[in-house]
Order: sequence, then structure tokens, then C-alpha cells
Amino acid sequence: MARKPGKGYYLDGEFVPTGSELDRQFRAEMRGSEAASRSDLKRESEELQALGEGLLALHGETLAQLPLSDSLHKAIIEGKRIDARGGGRRQRQLIGKLMRQQEAASIEAIRAALALQHGLSARDNATLHLAEKWRERLIADDGALEQWLTEQPGTDVRQLRTLIRQARKDSQPALAGGLPRHGRAYRSIFQLLREQLRQQGA
Repeated sequence: MARKPGKGYYLDGEFVPTGSELDRQFRAEMRGSEAASRSDLKRESEELQALGEGLLALHGETLAQLPLSDSLHKAIIEGKRIDARGGGRRQRQLIGKLMRQQEAASIEAIRAALALQHGLSARDNATLHLAEKWRERLIADDGALEQWLTEQPGTDVRQLRTLIRQARKDSQPALAGGLPRHGRAYRSIFQLLREQLRQQGA
């Protein structure tokens, strides 16, 4: 009578006894692959959660053009209205859950829209900083105006000269050791420079 095999299982037609070296190796490989799979799933879930939360910052027109499911679109609109911290957190979790149900094409469209918005935001931020630097130079140095006009020939020269003179007049207390006064001309110079820089960028 044939002897019955002990506890174990068959792997590729070969019987693997429980507790054997081959069994330990196989179980170690399985644990490693499962851990890697769980890590991949977690990273994917976190990325989709972040993408979903990014949709909350998109403008209404851009959001309407994306191929989102009705439930996700409604969740985003509702999320924009919620101010409460607890409610906002629950809404973001719901958005993340709905993101995991979207088609691959929809996910790619969301990535592209967010990348475009972030790029525009970075460019706008750089424009603001540049306008601030030019304003300080124009008020402090007579020679800066000529350099600005060389780079920005479309500027209204008369308006800019008038604003610079007024801004210098407003800041006279600072020259005497007092605090600087930044009046309307100071702000108007910034607005003029910013718009000129934006037009050049466009």
C-alpha cells in the first residue's frame, strides 16, 4: 500500500512538504510580492487622493471640461463649498474614493489640467516678484526707467514718469529717518508694471 504524503501542497507538479526549505523559500517570495503589491496599491491610492484634492483648486470652466463621472463632479462642487474642517476632511476622503473609480483616460486628463494650472500659477508668481523688483529700482534709480523702456517699449512713458515722481514724493519721510509712506502711486506703479509684464509673457 502506497504511503500517503504528509502535510504539504503541489507546486508545478512537485509535492512541497510543509516546513521544508522549499516551502520556506516559496512563502518568503509570496510575502515579498504581497508586500510590494500592497506598497504599490498604497502609492497609487495616495496619488489619486492628491489628484482629487487638486481638483478642488481648479476653476469652474476647467473643471466642467474634464471627463469626470457625475458623482465625482458633484463631490468636487460640494467640496468647494464646505469650510468646516471635519466635513472637509470627509469630503476629501469621498473624492479620493471616487477618484479610484475613474477611467484611465479621465485620470490622465486630470493630471494634464493640474499640471497646466500649476505651471500658470508659477509663471504668475514670477511675474509678481519681477514687478516688485522693478518698482523698487524705478523709484530708487533714475537710470532704471531707460532700461525698463528698452525692455518694455510699449509702456505708457508719461503715466509711468508721473507715478514715479509721486511715489518718490510720498516716500520723503523715509529719507528723513521716518517710516516710508506708500500711497496710491506706489501701488499703481506695481499694477502698471505687472500688466506690462503679463502682456509680454502672453
